[in-house]
Amino acid sequence: MGKIKLTIIMAIFVLMLAACSSSDTANSEPEASEPETSEDAEPETVEITDAHGTVTVPVNPKNVVALDNRTFETLEAWDIELAAVPKAVMLEDSPYVADENVQDIGNHREPNLEILAAADPELVIVGQRFSGFYEDIKKLVPNAAVIDLNVDVSEEAEAPGENLVNGFKETTLTLGKIFDKNEEAEQLAADLDAAIEKAKSAYNGSDKVMSVIVSGGAINFSAPHTGRVWGPLYDIFEWTPALEVDETTTDHQGDEISVEAIAQSNPDWLFVLDRDAPISGEADKVPAQDVIDNSPALQNTTAVSEGQIVYAPMDTYLNESVQTFIELFESIAAALAE
Repeated sequence: MGKIKLTIIMAIFVLMLAACSSSDTANSEPEASEPETSEDAEPETVEITDAHGTVTVPVNPKNVVALDNRTFETLEAWDIELAAVPKAVMLEDSPYVADENVQDIGNHREPNLEILAAADPELVIVGQRFSGFYEDIKKLVPNAAVIDLNVDVSEEAEAPGENLVNGFKETTLTLGKIFDKNEEAEQLAADLDAAIEKAKSAYNGSDKVMSVIVSGGAINFSAPHTGRVWGPLYDIFEWTPALEVDETTTDHQGDEISVEAIAQSNPDWLFVLDRDAPISGEADKVPAQDVIDNSPALQNTTAVSEGQIVYAPMDTYLNESVQTFIELFESIAAALAE
């Protein structure tokens, strides 16, 4: 009888131990799996189209080098840090120029591309003055995404006005994708469209327009369709040219033409780019307004006598950003509407 009781007690004890073990297992938390680290995750990329085709670019890249003057103001507005820029062809008051941590690649005539290579960039933004170095840069930084945002508004371009507008939009929206600033980019594109519509609506369709570039105290011709800054605007706004001549160029100082020829065309409006204004170290720099005001030949033209003169923003020559052209178009609209 004693053996039977002992057996029963042992069986009950074993069952109790099993129940406790089962309860502990049920109540214990499962062992946490190792979370994926950010290093294990693939970096996000975006495919963009540049002047050479499709390029895969990292989103929010590190060590960015920018060489396109049309991009600096936009990147600055979006607080994008840059590793290197061509300070010699930038505005003196640009934060990138003032920042000693931003390396200086120099100008497009003699750039120090070794500095670019030493920056070990993930992205290089080429365009405008530096487009000719595209292949050299690709060879120097084979592991970087190199994009060329150059837009053809040259004398060979079929539609310089359309190219200019689409180029600004595409460049801005591309930068928005790369730096995760899509809303900001879309707003800039919308602001550009709005400014264009204002300037179009303000023009009466018949007033004669003359556009010039003042450089080194000389007044040069910025020809319809081909001239620097002003040329493509004749297409966009369908301006009536006061003067048309053969064999014009896209020269950054304009085409040489006599002031008398400008005066004889008697423009209703005079649009002026001061090339020298944003350039430091120009020995013979004379403000464009002084040159126009002190030109006897121009004083009897309708444009000057009626005060119908529009000056491009002073920083335009070195800061051909979408923001600059929005400002320019709004100035044109306001002047024409008076």
